[in-house]
Amino acid sequence: MSVLVPVPGAALATDVRLPGGAGPFPAVVLRTPYDRRGHRAEARAWAAHGFAAVVQDVRGRHASGGAWHPYRHEAGDGADTLRWIRAQPWSDGRVIAVGASYAAYCALVTAVPGAEPAPPATTGTPAATAVVPRPDGVIAAVPAVGPAAVAREPSGVERLLGRAGWWAAHGDRAGSDPAALGKALADDPRLLEHLPVSALPERLGRPLPSWADVWTPAAPDRTPWADGRVPLLAVGGTRDPFAADTLALWRDWGGPARLVLGPWGHGLTAAPAPEARPGHRTDLGRLYVRWARAALARTGRPGAHGAVALGGSEHWYPVTPRDTAPGTGTVLPFGSGSGSGSGSGSGPRLLRGRDFTADPAHPMRSDRLDTDPRAHPDRALLLTPPLPRPLDLLGPACARLRVAADTPAADWFVRLVALDPHGHAEPLALGTARRADPPGTPVTFTVPLGFLARRLGAGTRLRVEIGGHHFPAHARNPHTGDDPTTANRLRPSRRTLHTDGSALLLPVRTGRRPLTDPLQEIRT
Repeated sequence: MSVLVPVPGAALATDVRLPGGAGPFPAVVLRTPYDRRGHRAEARAWAAHGFAAVVQDVRGRHASGGAWHPYRHEAGDGADTLRWIRAQPWSDGRVIAVGASYAAYCALVTAVPGAEPAPPATTGTPAATAVVPRPDGVIAAVPAVGPAAVAREPSGVERLLGRAGWWAAHGDRAGSDPAALGKALADDPRLLEHLPVSALPERLGRPLPSWADVWTPAAPDRTPWADGRVPLLAVGGTRDPFAADTLALWRDWGGPARLVLGPWGHGLTAAPAPEARPGHRTDLGRLYVRWARAALARTGRPGAHGAVALGGSEHWYPVTPRDTAPGTGTVLPFGSGSGSGSGSGSGPRLLRGRDFTADPAHPMRSDRLDTDPRAHPDRALLLTPPLPRPLDLLGPACARLRVAADTPAADWFVRLVALDPHGHAEPLALGTARRADPPGTPVTFTVPLGFLARRLGAGTRLRVEIGGHHFPAHARNPHTGDDPTTANRLRPSRRTLHTDGSALLLPVRTGRRPLTDPLQEIRT
């Protein structure tokens, strides 16, 4: 059945699918900006397992009324929807909030007090005095945990391509056009090169008033996930751009928390990575149902536990928050190349680019892994010897850099690429740092490279690329000190890598026993 759920200032289009039988039933609620009608098969599956499935268009999207303002009304509208569900005769009062990507944010903010700033009061709307309802558990997959987190890397570097694609498809409109940016790029392949970044709506040819707000919250989101007390299941992919946010959410959650991290992209099992193996084929729907039943029964262990798939192998391994926190790894010092310098053994050795130019007019590309040895150096390039035997990497990696830039503003990108024995390149990790150091002065700092879960085969070589841009995935730093989203002027930046004092830190793991049943680690 389809109903309209009243909330202050709007009525939200909601589909309800009930199980067979008399009830009452526990419920799952999924609130989405991506059209509730796309979740009908999911709703039928939940109902088949004894849950009332409630799927809702968020405010201002598709068939729901009100104005669409991302990240503004979800906590309040979610709480009102929970009240409505618990007042229905078919409800037994227990509710699991579920969702993926933005819908995961909708689920999460219903569970955490103060997770979202209150929207401006609607004229004539009385102040809420009732106790705010919370769900009995949350399933959050590939969560987009806040406006700043999705727009920027933790370093502050702007994520351009992903945000341009999302806002072109979904911003400031009731419906969606997933192909909007692709069509615009087909008409103008250099669309994202035009300055300023803030003027993108004019080049798209349609009003997009919220685009400027995307870049406003320069500070990281500080959602109090530690205040979450209900059970949480966090699901992510090592190839998902929000993998670090998934790990941080699980690590910081205040209540019982479980993690599943597989070799997947943002589409999870529908988007397996090349390193996925048959042992990583996980029936997430079945897992969700079993976890939801355990959460409602409160039969799980306290604390945070998880299972991580090791890409390139058939294995899953147990993981705790301690395993995901930045720490020390196996240190591979950089070598200067040409048979000299302090680097030796398995560490990466400099091929070229000790001195290079980060030119925003000719940036290092995010959509290409090839390198042209004839071109003027636009990055430092290092390479390890072939691995003599397979190597398992499981945990956070980082690079320690000693570098200098001749501009007061500089972004640093470290890209780790795996080269198989045939020379095929595959992306392995990426890290960013935004610096404002005295021009020309060597400085030392660490660049986090994220969580790695990979088995590298014998003969694999690791290529380390250190550059000043990663375009179009990220906006170009103009090197003038101006905001990259509003800058109209670009200048090149001359860089120097000092191999002495620079190193790669890898989470090499040996002797760990894989899980015989990874799902059991999640259900208990």
